[in-house]
Amino acid sequence: MVVGRRQPVAMPPGSTIGDCLRAIVATGTGDSVFITDAENRLIGVLTERDVFGRLVGPDVASGADLDAPVETYMTTNPHTLHLEQTVRDALELMQSSRYRNVPVVDENGKLVGVVRQVDILKFLAESFPEELLNLPPRPHQRMEQAEGG
Repeated sequence: MVVGRRQPVAMPPGSTIGDCLRAIVATGTGDSVFITDAENRLIGVLTERDVFGRLVGPDVASGADLDAPVETYMTTNPHTLHLEQTVRDALELMQSSRYRNVPVVDENGKLVGVVRQVDILKFLAESFPEELLNLPPRPHQRMEQAEGG
């Protein structure tokens, strides 16, 4: 995969929900934390959707147990991409599974990065600058005069 990938936020099994949330906030780069074993193999992911759908739930006032182990709420066996997969594979996975962050693993299942939607957009903009950057903000828009000085 040629798309730039970011360093994922990774935590070991047994981490508390509170620790995972603090790690996400501390990095300021994402909304997911990836749970990896001692060999850095991906075993699960705690996403924003997990937090709001499972941890907080419909009754926010009930309170959440931030000392609970992450395994209580994480998604196990998440879909992944391998290094040799294409941008198209990433887009299809993001669209079909509604993922915003997709973990990238090597042939041994070790977590080597994460691809986010913004990474793909940046890749496309850099690969096809004239085609993408010269489009009007609204496709039906017609400019009456050239923009700029």
